[in-house]
Amino acid sequence: MPRRRLRDFSIVQNTTNLEELNSEHQTIIGSSSVPETLDESAEYQTENGGTRRGRGHTLLKHLYDLAPAERVKVTRNCHGQPVGTEARLFAGYLGIIARNANMLPINYESWHNMPDSNKNQAIDNIKERFALEVFDAYIKKALGKKWRDNKSILKKEYFKKPLTLEEKLQNVPPGMLRYQWEDAVRFWNSKKGEDRERVGTSSRQQQKFTHTAGSRSFACVAEAKEASSGQKVGRLQLFDITHRKKDGSPMTSEAGELLEKLKEKKAEYEASTDSSANFVDIDDRIINEVVGPERYGRVRFQGSGVNPTQYFGSSSREFMPFESQSQGEVQRLRDQIAHMQASTVEQISQLKAEAEAREAQMQASTVEQISRLKAEAEAREAEQNRKYNELQLQLQTMMTMFQQSQKPSS
Repeated sequence: MPRRRLRDFSIVQNTTNLEELNSEHQTIIGSSSVPETLDESAEYQTENGGTRRGRGHTLLKHLYDLAPAERVKVTRNCHGQPVGTEARLFAGYLGIIARNANMLPINYESWHNMPDSNKNQAIDNIKERFALEVFDAYIKKALGKKWRDNKSILKKEYFKKPLTLEEKLQNVPPGMLRYQWEDAVRFWNSKKGEDRERVGTSSRQQQKFTHTAGSRSFACVAEAKEASSGQKVGRLQLFDITHRKKDGSPMTSEAGELLEKLKEKKAEYEASTDSSANFVDIDDRIINEVVGPERYGRVRFQGSGVNPTQYFGSSSREFMPFESQSQGEVQRLRDQIAHMQASTVEQISQLKAEAEAREAQMQASTVEQISRLKAEAEAREAEQNRKYNELQLQLQTMMTMFQQSQKPSS
C-alpha cells in the first residue's frame, strides 16, 4: 500500500488557516530511510530493430495518496539545496511537473521566455504536496533544467529521425499537445534552431568530466558522507567521491589527471600551512589555482543551486575574474532583455489577435450591410416592376374600352 512508502518520509500536517493570517503549524509524523520511487515500464527500440524493456518515466503514484492536509517536508543545507531522504522524491516530482505540457508548454524557445504565470502555477502545484525549506528561485532553476532535459529527450526520440518535415510534424509524442509539438518542430527546423543546436553540441563536447552520483544530487552525496564519517566534506573530497567508479578508478582519464593535480597542490598547502588554517578556504584556493576562476553563477564541485556570492560571501570577487563579473552584469541584462522580449511578443500577439478580430467583425458587418442594401434594392425593384405592370394593365384596359367606344353602333 502507498502508505507504507510514505511513512518512510518526513510528513507534516499543513494546518494553514486562511481566515487567521495564513498562519501555519506543522507536526512531524514520521522519518526514516528513503524508498525507491515508482516508475512506469517502457519499451525502447534498439539499433537492430528489436525492442527492450526499461525504466520509463517516474510516476510517484503513492505521492497522490497523501491526505489533503499532508505534505512531504523537504529540508535544505546551508547553501539552500534540498537534502535528506525527501530530496530524491522532490526531484522526481519536479521532473513530472516539467513534463506537463499543459502547465509548462514546450513551444517556448527558452526557459526565459516561459511566462512567470506558468512558473508560479507549477510552484503552487508543488507546494500542494511538499512543505519546502528551499526557496522559489531554486525551484524555478531546477524546473528549468528538467524542462530543457525533457525537450532534449523529445527532440532526440521524435524529431532527430530520417523523416520529412511533414512527417516530423505528424510524429507527435504521446500525451503532447499537437500545436505545441508543431511549434517546437518548426523552431528546431529553422536556421535559428539549428544554430542553437550547434552551440549546445559544441558546449557538450567541451565537457571533460562525467560524475558518478547518478540520480543523487551532490548535496545529498555530501550529506550522506558527512553522516557516515562524522566529518565535513570539502569541495575537493566531494569531487573525488563523485568522479570515481565503484572500483575506485577515475571516471575518465581527464578526471584522473585533475584529481592528481588537486592532490599534489593540496599536499603542498598542507606542508606549508599550520593545523589552525581554514581548510575550506584552502580547498577554494587550490581549485582556483588548478582549475581557474569560477564562472558566472556557478561554484565548481558543489552541484546545482549554488552561486559564488552565496558560497563565498564578501570574498566572491577573489575567486572570480573581472571578466566573469562583467559577464554577470551582461547576463543579467540579457535576462532582462529576454523577459522584455517575451512580454513584447505576447503583447504584439494579443494586439494582432484583437486587430484580426476587429477586422473580421468589420468584414462581417460590411457583408451584412451590403446584403441588407442589396435586399432593399431588390425589394424596391420588385415594387417598381409591380407598379409598372399595374399601369400597363390599366393602360391596356383603357385602350380596349376606347376602341370599343369608337365602333359604330349597328
